[in-house]
Amino acid sequence: MTDAQLNQLGKTLWAIADQLRGAMNADDFRDYMLAFLFLRYLSDNYEARAKQELGEDWPTVGEGENALQAFYDQNPGDIADFEDVMRRQVHYVIQPQHLWSHIAELARKQSEDLLSTLRAGFKYIEEESFGDNFAGLFSEINLDSEKLGKNQTERNKKLGNIVGKIAEGLSEFSTDSDTLGDAYEYLIGQFAAGSGKKAGEFYTPQQVSSVLSGIVALDSQDPSLGYKKQLGKVLDMTSGSGSLLLNVRRTVEAHGGDISKIYGQEKNITTYNLARMNMLLHGVKDTEFDIFHGDTLSNDWDIFKEENPAKKLQFDAVVANPPFSLRWEPGEATAQDARFKSYGVAPKSAADFAFLLHGFHYLSQEGTMAIILPHGVLFRGGAEERIRKKLLEDGNIDTIIGLPSNLFYSTGIPVAILVLKKCKKFDDVLVINASEHFGKKKRQNELRPQDIKKILETYQNRSEEERYSRRVSMDEIRENGYNLNITRYVSTDQAEEQIDLQAVHGGLTEIEKRIQEATERHNEFLKELGLAVLG
Repeated sequence: MTDAQLNQLGKTLWAIADQLRGAMNADDFRDYMLAFLFLRYLSDNYEARAKQELGEDWPTVGEGENALQAFYDQNPGDIADFEDVMRRQVHYVIQPQHLWSHIAELARKQSEDLLSTLRAGFKYIEEESFGDNFAGLFSEINLDSEKLGKNQTERNKKLGNIVGKIAEGLSEFSTDSDTLGDAYEYLIGQFAAGSGKKAGEFYTPQQVSSVLSGIVALDSQDPSLGYKKQLGKVLDMTSGSGSLLLNVRRTVEAHGGDISKIYGQEKNITTYNLARMNMLLHGVKDTEFDIFHGDTLSNDWDIFKEENPAKKLQFDAVVANPPFSLRWEPGEATAQDARFKSYGVAPKSAADFAFLLHGFHYLSQEGTMAIILPHGVLFRGGAEERIRKKLLEDGNIDTIIGLPSNLFYSTGIPVAILVLKKCKKFDDVLVINASEHFGKKKRQNELRPQDIKKILETYQNRSEEERYSRRVSMDEIRENGYNLNITRYVSTDQAEEQIDLQAVHGGLTEIEKRIQEATERHNEFLKELGLAVLG
């Protein structure tokens, strides 16, 4: 699908959302719409593989009839074996009555069974389709909500309209995994644009994701060697809707590489469910990712609780866009937490370094971490200064990239990307000031393709450019008291033009002389004409 077609599909779906949500707020309607898009993908993928698997046994049925249901009806003794095969092939099972094609047909007929069928379908997918991995996947989708209608009849009608319009809108477009996945991402972005500060809970703009993804996909020791062909485990400990993890996957694959498994952690239940759907919608098998619902700062994911350093889970790439300067409540035992013990505890007023140290703790010796944080972490004093000093003296901060302001839906402040490594090749810190390289959109700024390319090429080649990038020695950083304020090292201000006062004075004198000569000549002409001369 071309960019133009994808953009048109996105606009079509967004217009449906705008038209149908009525009094329902955008965040609530988002959950219904994205759930239906997800069901459409699961169904199309499942039916295509079922038809391929059954071959000549795939029933021929009339328009609006359910071919898979016909197979079940005609071959009751083969159902168990068929579903076993499908679990091995596509890793999940959907019952014929829960397929999108059947749901859409119920909506078209305005059937009173739509609501009950959807309810049963969502329950089956959560509890049976994928085994235990997807419990609670639709927990935020309340099909009995009064926002859909005051009674079951009204809710059934509302859902019928939503399903019918989505089916109609998608009918003109290809619905392979890439297309539906990209449409899903488009809608998440559109909903984020209207969510203000809440958007930060689930969405990292794609152009910012592309910068982080490009950084961690390059060779960690010497980025100039190019992109890695194999990236092991990848972690985003504040994964939101999963778009950043998917961007890393796309970047690695676009350069001929592959990732063994991606891991995400998300505290918000709604966003956690969006992330799991997003993975599957982009063709990531359930065995290729693990998204956990929990609190990163509390470190409540069991896979991280191995105390034996030799068995500790480690990641080749860590990316994150955590909530900026989040207030948190470290306990008495936090100072002894393995993640913070060597560095100190981030202040209660800002958990920025707590997130950073969590990710850094699980970074492999050969890995790369790229995290988005507010500029305050670069220069604030107290506990943050002590953490910053330790990371710098240990040679762990590789690169700092200052981004333009107003890139995010949730805040207009400028932010920085910190790139960290446990074993880095270079003994200086690359500072990139990209704050003035962006394009303006109606409501916010954006990194254009050329801006992203410039940042990545500068990082890859560790190149220096006046008013854009510098390799700063540790001696200079020490002299500045470990203050990493970007403009201290790379200012974008134009140098004031030096003025030669003597030359200016000489020029003015020459001008005065020429004025005097011209006046005298003019007076000579006036005298010849018998007119009064000028004073």
